[in-house]
Amino acid sequence: MNPMDLLRSNLSRVRIPEPTNRIFKQECCVSFDTPRSEGGLFVDLNSFLAYGKDHVGWNFEKTGNPVYLHIKQTRKLVAPEDRPSKKPTLLAIGVEGGFDNNEAEYDETHSIVILPEYVTLSYPSVELPEKVRLAVDAILMAEGAERKEQVAAWTADKKQTSAYAMNLQQIDNGVIIPPSGWKCAKCDKRDNLWLNLTDGMILCGRRNWDGTGGNNHAVEHYKETGYPLAVKLGTITSDLEGADVFSYPEDDSVVDPLLAQHLAFFGIDFSSLQKTEMTTAERELDQNTNFDWNRIQESGQDVEPLFGPGYTGLVNLGNSCYLAATMQVMFSTHAFCTRYYTQEPLKAAFEAAPADPTVDLNMQLTKLAHGLLSGKYSVPAQEKDAAANAATTTDTKQEGIPPRMFKAVIAASHPEFSSMRQQDALEFFLHFVDQVERVHSGKPEVDPTKSFKFGIEERISCPSGKVAYNRRLDYILSLGIPLDEATNKEELAAFQKLKMERISEGKDVTNEEIVRPRVPLEACLSTFSAPEELPDFYSTALKAKTTATKSAGLTSFPDYLVLHMRKFVMEAGWVPKKLDVYIDVPDIIDISHMRSKGLQPGEELLPEGGPEDEVQSNKPVANKDIVSQLVSMGFNHLHCEKAAVNTSNAGVEEAMNWLLSHMDDPDIDMPLSQETQCAAIDQSKVETLLSFGFSEEVARNALKASGGDIEKATDWIFNNPDASTSSDMDAATSSTAQTPADAGLPDGGGKYRLFGIVSHIGTSTQCGHYVAHILKDGRWAIFNDTKVGASVDPPKEMGYLYFFERLNS
Repeated sequence: MNPMDLLRSNLSRVRIPEPTNRIFKQECCVSFDTPRSEGGLFVDLNSFLAYGKDHVGWNFEKTGNPVYLHIKQTRKLVAPEDRPSKKPTLLAIGVEGGFDNNEAEYDETHSIVILPEYVTLSYPSVELPEKVRLAVDAILMAEGAERKEQVAAWTADKKQTSAYAMNLQQIDNGVIIPPSGWKCAKCDKRDNLWLNLTDGMILCGRRNWDGTGGNNHAVEHYKETGYPLAVKLGTITSDLEGADVFSYPEDDSVVDPLLAQHLAFFGIDFSSLQKTEMTTAERELDQNTNFDWNRIQESGQDVEPLFGPGYTGLVNLGNSCYLAATMQVMFSTHAFCTRYYTQEPLKAAFEAAPADPTVDLNMQLTKLAHGLLSGKYSVPAQEKDAAANAATTTDTKQEGIPPRMFKAVIAASHPEFSSMRQQDALEFFLHFVDQVERVHSGKPEVDPTKSFKFGIEERISCPSGKVAYNRRLDYILSLGIPLDEATNKEELAAFQKLKMERISEGKDVTNEEIVRPRVPLEACLSTFSAPEELPDFYSTALKAKTTATKSAGLTSFPDYLVLHMRKFVMEAGWVPKKLDVYIDVPDIIDISHMRSKGLQPGEELLPEGGPEDEVQSNKPVANKDIVSQLVSMGFNHLHCEKAAVNTSNAGVEEAMNWLLSHMDDPDIDMPLSQETQCAAIDQSKVETLLSFGFSEEVARNALKASGGDIEKATDWIFNNPDASTSSDMDAATSSTAQTPADAGLPDGGGKYRLFGIVSHIGTSTQCGHYVAHILKDGRWAIFNDTKVGASVDPPKEMGYLYFFERLNS
């Protein structure tokens, strides 16, 4: 059969793309091949997915789709001065309207290829069937899905001014917000907290689809009160443009032009005094940042470039260095190399993937692992250009691989990582291991994140002499840095004296003169285990709140131990500060002494108090003035009390709004004292929760803690995963035996070797740059986006995240 007849016989397998179709034409779905690769790129004219020459045959075997558009790009030899420069209109690199990234220009050729024989027809050609011409024209004219997502991410950061900002009414109820130590007013959440700009209530954010996030208290408060704007605590710094303001009626992140005024109302004030104090600090920080930049990136050092398996750079997609540094370390561990490289062939991952492999986490992690570890893409840039007669370049850099598809999949459930803004490498690491653990929920035996997971046991000692033990699982040890444990106090005192002299002379100290505190890692580890006071602990022995003492230890030692150094703190006056400190980190550490001992002979556990004990002690009391004003309007006294309690005594108007929308509630006439007890006696609700697979005691505790509401009880169980016989961690107990949560986790000796460091350069985790240093093949290597080289002097004292590997005795 001649080629044209063969094409016509396969026309039923050709589709003309619709405007809504995602078209991939820049990168292979299962490898990092592009139109510039040796074999070019093949676009499936049925699914519009692209494949490199080694993988297009797999797609034919899997789908039977025979017709492909082949795209091949060959480098043009154009002098850079011949190219006209355009003025950028968008803060982005390498996208239309953005900054030019001075890429070389390429000639592009197209042809139609029919598998399995790779029969080729030239394109363009008037002889081709119209359907094929229309399909190919549409693909070539369309913006590729890879490009579209990149542009969307750059432009998504443009926020609109809220319609509710200019006339926002604020209620003066005496609320002053401190710079730290916040907690949700309706639950125990201490992160993901939002300050309502109308009444100053601090409440937790929305629950994510996967059960993570907050408990929806901030959005529920909006539904009850109609107060429209809230700002995320932790994002407020003197640079108010970085603050995260959310409008509930507009259901979007917005700009509040009067944010400074709205925050000042609640005592968050950036006065001129603080600004002058900050400029001094900022000047010093700038100086330190320049020093950090050179030290961490090993600028000025003669770094020998490294190539080959395991030494592949990652292209920065626009502030994606947090992802690059973290993933380089993860794929240097035996656990991830084994799972996604040595034991997961690319073809097996592709065959197991859904119809669109670009949205499958397993496929994209396997693609990334093979890209990083095979060595296929880790070659000097000039070797790749040899075919284009451009071997004269002396640059020994590598081009690296762009982790675009992986980033799109891992960020799909996370709005922050989907953006082009810089992110916290710690938050990304935790999100990443959480997502990988989820996809292994049915087969935990091959889950590589298990190697990072360990148990933590907290011992709480109450003045009654009795104790409680709580257990939880974690992936990181987050360590405070005790500056008072610095080993160079004399040099620091001399430096402070010198600095004061220079300031009085109107001069700055030089980089060479700066002395930083040096704190041993051992001192940081001690802060984790050291006893601390719990001021508002509810003791089931004393039936009252008291001050208890808490200490912590590990119930298991993981294969890989990740230490997070808490370098970022919020000072008084809402000034964010990065601790300017060196951590003396030895190559080998021993944490054997940090193993928890569990319940000891002679210790008596706190009695198992029902959650109603604490609920009763915590029970909010209705404001009498609000109640009497509502009663004078003719409302029922009990209803008025409930309205005041449920709006946290915010005011008469709020209570009345609540009342009017809850008049028909079935439990509106139930006394307040009974609301927390009704769950204990409603056996049918207990049975309902038992049918979901929860144990009876967990079901009863959940119903007691949530006032008998099944939906809230279910939420309570998911938010208190380790609650077996208690309402919350205050009374959770355990014995020395490994609980099922600990069972199956790796465990061994407490000696570890340092093998990875993720360092941060910049003033906060939301800006600056991340670099990884990794111990490979007996030497340290630096991974700085696409730059990979032999490290001359790894900055061990400047890490943000430290990765240790257990030494097998």
